[in-house]
Amino acid sequence: MYGSGAPGANFLPRPEVPADALILPEGVLERITRHVVGIGEHRAELQDAGRHLKRGVLLYGPPGTGKTLTVRHLLGRTAGVTGVLLTGPAVAHISAATELARVLQPSIVVLEDVDLVAMERDMYGPQPLLFAVLDALDGLDGDADVTFLLTTNRVELLERALVERPGRVDLAVEIPLPDPVVQRRLFAHYGEGLALSPAALDAAADRSAGATASFAKELMRRVVLGAAEAAAPVTDELLTATLDDLLSTRDDLTRALLGGRRGESGTEGGHDGGMPGGFAAHPGRY
Repeated sequence: MYGSGAPGANFLPRPEVPADALILPEGVLERITRHVVGIGEHRAELQDAGRHLKRGVLLYGPPGTGKTLTVRHLLGRTAGVTGVLLTGPAVAHISAATELARVLQPSIVVLEDVDLVAMERDMYGPQPLLFAVLDALDGLDGDADVTFLLTTNRVELLERALVERPGRVDLAVEIPLPDPVVQRRLFAHYGEGLALSPAALDAAADRSAGATASFAKELMRRVVLGAAEAAAPVTDELLTATLDDLLSTRDDLTRALLGGRRGESGTEGGHDGGMPGGFAAHPGRY
């Protein structure tokens, strides 16, 4: 039913995100892909051996580290697989989405920011929507070729419920903050096409230790904008000056919203490599 009072549905273009656009620690994407895509590719062999096809995958980690982009990549490389995306209030319709996924299998049901569901409360107690989600994960027959793909920024809100009801999620993969090697790859990726030297990009990455891909992406945009405003070319010196500005204390909150650290100045040095404790902002999607 689509009409007054009904939830309705939007049909979205299938995303196209190549694997080389995902800058993750070695082996992380391969592990996720094997579980989400590989099981479907070998469904006949698994069924012949009496193994189940239904799977639940949880991607967890700080905001801005690549969870959403990973989901977009998986949807883009699974042509012929139905994708059902629930986000925000739409998660309340998990039962209907699960039935749709069963009828149109093979399918992937994406539940974004499921930690927000875990914080929902009503007059009967905490987490009613989370329990509905867990029931949906368990409600399909094992031979249903359906993947439940969940993302969360706050896995601690889900862990107890998942542990107490085992089998709903059979793979949990952390998408962590970038280490120094990944950080340099991120800056090289987002600086591609700009007249910036590898040494300058590496130095900027090292100064931004612990920041997310969202931070690197915004930094390079500001570099291009600064060059355009000055009617001048992009240079290593402009990159350094732009990073100084973004790391300055006056941009403290902006930096945190992009997945950087609060409370330090880029001109003073001294990086602890950590993230701001207790800061609950969601930076721009990576």
